[in-house]
Amino acid sequence: MKNSSETRLETAAPVRGWSAGLAQDLYIRSGAEALGLGLEEFAAIILGIIAKFLPAECNANSVEKFCCELRLQDLALAHACAAGHERAWEAFMVRYRAKLYNMASAIARESSAARELADGLYAELYGTALKNEKRVSKLSSYNGRGSLDGWLRTVLAQEFVNRYRKQRRLVSLEEETEAGQQFASPPPEAQISADSRMEIATDEALAGLSPEDRFLLAAYYLDQRTLAEIALALKLHESTISRKLHKLTKTLRKQVLAGLKKSGMSRRQAEEALRVDVRDLKVDLRKRLTQEGDAAAFHKHKVQEPAG
Repeated sequence: MKNSSETRLETAAPVRGWSAGLAQDLYIRSGAEALGLGLEEFAAIILGIIAKFLPAECNANSVEKFCCELRLQDLALAHACAAGHERAWEAFMVRYRAKLYNMASAIARESSAARELADGLYAELYGTALKNEKRVSKLSSYNGRGSLDGWLRTVLAQEFVNRYRKQRRLVSLEEETEAGQQFASPPPEAQISADSRMEIATDEALAGLSPEDRFLLAAYYLDQRTLAEIALALKLHESTISRKLHKLTKTLRKQVLAGLKKSGMSRRQAEEALRVDVRDLKVDLRKRLTQEGDAAAFHKHKVQEPAG
């Protein structure tokens, strides 16, 4: 006689050939339990993929063959991470931290741009955006039909193209590539000069930061420390540091934007002003991020390197 769990597994969706036995087999092969995913949760993920890619009239053999060809271990890892399970994130970081930076370097071909690209993706993979009060992780869209390595490489490449096109709204990536001008820097006359109101708004936003936030920004952007180094110093998970930095930079941007509008700029003028290179601002970023020695004190008392 079937128990209630087996009944739920078999009646979760009207899929021909789906059974509690098949669900159990896929679950065991995926290693999902060790990553924090429950059997019914994992089965629901598989059923969602079946519904998306297989026709309703397919036979039982087709369903089983399709399921067995999925990258089950990659699928379990991606969706366990998307669900926020810490064990899964630890496994993901061990497996993909170095790979993501290497992939980003191959795409961006410039160290600082590659680091920004990889770290930006970390935040999207972890899920900093909210929808209906729930985290939205890009990893939840991975369907296991190809390797997770290949999927991540594709996502990185697409994100790089999106960023490039955002910076070059009037000329497509393909057009510049054909003209032999791909990734070319804009001519000097196209650079946007810094507005004094931008400097004031930036200075005010930085002044309101907590000591910890100042330390994070100084360590990452000024001292060029990696996420792993900062995480080790703060005794936090690397993904937590990535999430904090992503949230902090978004908050700062909003504060600077609000300051610019308060100074009399229109929304459009403020958005244009935000495109200025931070190096063109007459703001002593290091002095502001370590003002009155509080960031240094934070580093001394809270940020202790592990002994030994």
